[in-house]
Amino acid sequence: MARGEHHKIHAQDRTQRHRALVAQEAARLMSEHGIRDFHHAKVKAAERLGIADTQALPRNNEIEDALREHQRIFKADSQPQALRARREAAVEALRFLRGFDARLVGAVLEGTADEHSAVCLHVFSDDPEAPVLFLQEQGIPLETQTRRLRWSGNEQSEHPVLLFGADGIPFDLTVLPLDALRQAPLDRVDDRPMRRATASMVQALLAEEDIEAFNASTPAFDR
Repeated sequence: MARGEHHKIHAQDRTQRHRALVAQEAARLMSEHGIRDFHHAKVKAAERLGIADTQALPRNNEIEDALREHQRIFKADSQPQALRARREAAVEALRFLRGFDARLVGAVLEGTADEHSAVCLHVFSDDPEAPVLFLQEQGIPLETQTRRLRWSGNEQSEHPVLLFGADGIPFDLTVLPLDALRQAPLDRVDDRPMRRATASMVQALLAEEDIEAFNASTPAFDR
C-alpha cells in the first residue's frame, strides 16, 4: 500500500472515531443538560472534546442513536417513566385540542423524551389566533414564539409557537395552516417528513408499553 493511501485510510479512521466521540458527548449533553437543538449539542460537544475537524461532526440521526444508547445505559429507570408520563399527557392534550386536529410530534412520539422534554404538538387552523384564544379562554397562561420549519424543495416558513405548562410538563404547540395536514414539515433528525400521531395512535403506543412491561415481568410459563 502506498504511503499516501495509508495516510488517507488513517485519516478516515480518525474522523470516524471523532464522529462517534462527538455523537456520544452530544447525546450526554442532551440527556443530562436538557439541550434540545442537535446542532448546538454537536458543536458544544466538539468544543469540549477539542475536535476542530468539521468532518467529524456527526449527523443528527447518529446523535439520536447515541442518545437512545445513553438512555438505555444511564437512564434505564427514569427515562421510560418520563416518556410514559409525557405520552399520557399527550393523549389528554390531543383530545383537549381535537378541534384543531392536533398531532403529536418529536421526542415524545419517537421515544427519546426525558425529564427535560416538552410534549410537542402540531395544531391546525387557518386563523393563527384561534388556538391562542381557545387556550386563553380555558385560563391557560401562554408564552408565544415563532419557529422556522423546512418543507420539501428547501421551502421554509415561520409559524407561531405556543408554550405552556400543565401538571409540571411543558407543552410546545406549533400552529400550522390546515393544508399542512396533508404534508408534514421535514424532521430535523433525518430530513424526512415528520412522523405525526393522533390520540388513538399514542394510546396504542401506551398499550404496547403495557404489554411489553407485562411480558418482561412475567415468567414465560405463567403467561
